[in-house]
Amino acid sequence: MPPQPNGYPLKRIANYGEWSPSVHYAQFQSLPPGKLAKRRLYDFELLYVSQGEAATYMYDQRYALTAGQLIVLPSGIHHQNEVVSSPEARFIGIHFDFFNESTIQTEADMVVNEENVQAHKFAAEACAEGMKPLSSTPIYTPSPYAVQLMEQLVHEFTMRPPGYELACKALMLQLLTQLLRSSWVSAPRHASVHDDKLLEIMKQIETSPEEKWTNTGMAKQLNLSVDHMAKLFRQVAGIPPNEYIQSIRLREARRLLRETDDSIEMVGARSGYPDIHYFSRLFTKHEGISPREYRKLSRML
Repeated sequence: MPPQPNGYPLKRIANYGEWSPSVHYAQFQSLPPGKLAKRRLYDFELLYVSQGEAATYMYDQRYALTAGQLIVLPSGIHHQNEVVSSPEARFIGIHFDFFNESTIQTEADMVVNEENVQAHKFAAEACAEGMKPLSSTPIYTPSPYAVQLMEQLVHEFTMRPPGYELACKALMLQLLTQLLRSSWVSAPRHASVHDDKLLEIMKQIETSPEEKWTNTGMAKQLNLSVDHMAKLFRQVAGIPPNEYIQSIRLREARRLLRETDDSIEMVGARSGYPDIHYFSRLFTKHEGISPREYRKLSRML
């Protein structure tokens, strides 16, 4: 377990029924190479690298981060982030507390001004029996399902539909559960001889979501029955294969809508939905707004 300089992060023993996380910030970020300013936070941050390479200096150590990894930045701990890859790295940043105890209105409410430290504002970390504190392991490799939860959280926080605060709290609880369980899930007693092959298939889906992915085809690659493949897939990914494929395709569609000027029809085709009408209906069902509205709103924020 990393050292705790000056007693931070503060700890609070609490049963799971007392956990009530509040999300203060959740956004996609793109940053150029270089070191950011040293800082401390009043709340907690999960920083996930979705593309590129980064590093964090914390606890007198350098933690290297590659795409697919996440670092926990605890309340009260000095740290400095660095973008290593060129021309940029892409992140998901989520600020939160465990007990809905922080009043956060601006970035200044999250970052400590060392000339005017307000000790009462440091958020406490929830700790429960039978589970190590989240900050005891700085680096995590979140499951595909956990990544999906982070992306849904960013969507809710950014679009702010009615009830988004409740949705963010529910998603944050699920995300914390996924991260806290991750070391248990990856223990040898849960491993399958097919895990590496399944992870490779998942990478292929992420790389080429437009391909025709089916349970039958994936089962054939693994030389397994469809039912057995689906069971193992769910153990590794946290969700059934069809849901995983759909989540990756919708994630790619959101990215293309945000980052390109491709037509809606082209975005659908590149995401695995060549029928523009089906794509528009499906996207609207899951995102709450049409692809065209999503693009317009994402560029206003």
